[in-house]
Amino acid sequence: MTAEIRPATVADAAAIAAVYRPYVVDTVISFETEPPDGDEMARRMAAEPPLPWLVAERDGRVTGYAYASAHRARAAYRWGADVSVYLDATEHGRGTGGALYGRLLPLLRDLGYVAAYAGIALPNPASVGLHESLGFSLVGVYRRVGYKHGGWHDVGWWQLPLVDPPPSNPPEPRPWRPGATPGRTPG
Repeated sequence: MTAEIRPATVADAAAIAAVYRPYVVDTVISFETEPPDGDEMARRMAAEPPLPWLVAERDGRVTGYAYASAHRARAAYRWGADVSVYLDATEHGRGTGGALYGRLLPLLRDLGYVAAYAGIALPNPASVGLHESLGFSLVGVYRRVGYKHGGWHDVGWWQLPLVDPPPSNPPEPRPWRPGATPGRTPG
C-alpha cells in the first residue's frame, strides 16, 4: 500500500522538520548542521518563487516530503529547479520517494520548468538509485565540498530534462498554487 501524496501546508511544517531532523543530526546526507524547526520549514515553504512542496502521509502521519527550490539566484537559471526528497526511516523501500517525485516532477514541467537538478552527498546509493531510476543522469561531482562529522564529503549533481529539447524562447515559469489547474490562473 502506497502512502497518500498531497500538497504540503504550513500546518505540516513541524512534521516535515521531524522527518528531516535525523538527516541533519545523524548523517552527511544534509550539509546543514543544526536541524530547522517547524517555523523555519514554514519560512522555506513560503520562499519565492512559489514552488511545490508535497508530503506523504500514512495513517494520518507525515512520513516523507519532497519539494522544489530555485536552482540558482541569477535570472538565466529560472527555468531550472532543485529537487529533494526525505523519508521517515519507516518509509524506506516502500516506493514513497518515487511516488513523491512522480507527483513533483510533472508539476514542475507543467509550471514551465525545463530541468530538475538533485545534489546528492556521496556516497548515497539509495538516493543515486532513486534518481537514476527516474531518468536523472550524473552531470558532475564537487569533490570534498562539504565538511561535516569530521570529514570532507563530495556532492554529485544529477539532472533530469523535464522538456527535451528545451524551448528556444521559453515562457516564464508560473508560480505554484496548490489546487490550481496548471497553466491557468485560479479565479
